[in-house]
Amino acid sequence: MQHFWIFGYGSLMWRPGFDFIRSEAALIRGYHRRLCVYSYVHRGTPEQPGLVLGLDRGGSCHGIGFEIEASKWDETIAYLRAREQVTMVYLERTAKIRLLGSLRTVEAVTYVVDRTHQQYTGHLADDSLVEHIRRGHGVSGRCTDYVMSTLSHLRDMKIHDDTLERLATRLGDQAAISTS
Repeated sequence: MQHFWIFGYGSLMWRPGFDFIRSEAALIRGYHRRLCVYSYVHRGTPEQPGLVLGLDRGGSCHGIGFEIEASKWDETIAYLRAREQVTMVYLERTAKIRLLGSLRTVEAVTYVVDRTHQQYTGHLADDSLVEHIRRGHGVSGRCTDYVMSTLSHLRDMKIHDDTLERLATRLGDQAAISTS
């Protein structure tokens, strides 16, 4: 029986929202995780945008591969498109991922930031990142919670993310409140 794969690198890691057969730590090459998307819906508003992660070109990224049963694929991809493509800031792509437990390479659907989209931030300085994270709040909650939940999950996976660690330190008390 054919199965399909999804690669998650942000909130999909800790809140997938779909049924899966199993999950496994995975690595994608050619992209890196970055807070490079102004969030107008989930973690902010157009008037007060938060920030969310995108896969941006270059480097590599550790995340999670989710194996999806073929009979669940249509509903899974429909769910992901509704969740990830609210403002069409991501490009749905199929890419090779390396499953780190089984050492297999599989094709997976993932969402890569569209660098031509108005919500693409480019490279923001830490002061700007912190300000957007502190002020961002959307239909899925506070941006601070999003960043800290992602960082917590990465730590659990023994993945060090310099930027998120540095931002957590800068967020200080608000970040500590989010994780309690």
